[in-house]
Amino acid sequence: MTTTTSTIGTPGVPWGKAEVAAWLAGQTRKRSFETDVLGPVRALGARWDVSEYGHLDYPPDAYPLLAIRSRDWRDELPCVLVTGGVHGYETSGVHGALRFVEKHASRYEGRVNLVVVPCVSPWAYERIHRWNAHALDPNRSFRVDSPAQESTALMRLVEPLRDRVRVHIDLHETTDSDESEFRPALAARDGVAFEPGEIPDGFYLVGDTEDPQPAFQQAVIAAVARVTHIAPADAAGQIIGSPVVAPGVINYPLRQLGLCASITNARYKTTTEVYPDSPRATPEQCNEAQVAAVCAAIDFALAHA
Repeated sequence: MTTTTSTIGTPGVPWGKAEVAAWLAGQTRKRSFETDVLGPVRALGARWDVSEYGHLDYPPDAYPLLAIRSRDWRDELPCVLVTGGVHGYETSGVHGALRFVEKHASRYEGRVNLVVVPCVSPWAYERIHRWNAHALDPNRSFRVDSPAQESTALMRLVEPLRDRVRVHIDLHETTDSDESEFRPALAARDGVAFEPGEIPDGFYLVGDTEDPQPAFQQAVIAAVARVTHIAPADAAGQIIGSPVVAPGVINYPLRQLGLCASITNARYKTTTEVYPDSPRATPEQCNEAQVAAVCAAIDFALAHA
């Protein structure tokens, strides 16, 4: 019999070590981090500074964690942080970050210092999963004494730049599997009842409740709208349970929730959410939407220094 999340543990009882082990035993590698990410990143080393900022160990697997930086780093310039693949299954976050460096980043040379981390969670990338190997969500783990290796390594990389980052854009997707697989899995893991939700059809952004920067968010939405469609509010005026504060924009308390977009003191920060399962969007559009969001975020910040 195939082990699924719904067959692990006892309904209503949070998982322990045995249940996590049973879940882990059912995870298989479905694609190659070496081929899809490491190869392209290393190829960028001819023009950019590529460095290993950490090492992810999930025996028998191990993964180098790589960052791409401006080679002509100048301390007087503002810093821009681009992160992708915090949730490994969100494909366009990874490939959008890589495409931005390959095709667009050069136009910002001498204007900003770039730091791009295209795949924060390589184990999850290979398994097309939201969690790491300990059944933890790295994007709820960006906090002091984080239990997630992925989160700890990225926070360590960024710590010296926390007050110098002007823009941080974290690239994500919302997928149909969120509702069919990952949210039910979360409920099972935590021993709570699963409450069905609604997947929005289109792109949206998650800003910061504490510092929403509405003009910045709308500039990004306007740029992405030229590439793919923007998610409408549902009948309750919400997207994934949060009030829509402007077309395609909701806000979360980023730091309180331990989200990746909270790891710097950037004035301009946002989380993208591309919808790859829409019949109105292709994988190419999803990658291009991520690129459009990154470029629009940087352009806005430079224009409003």
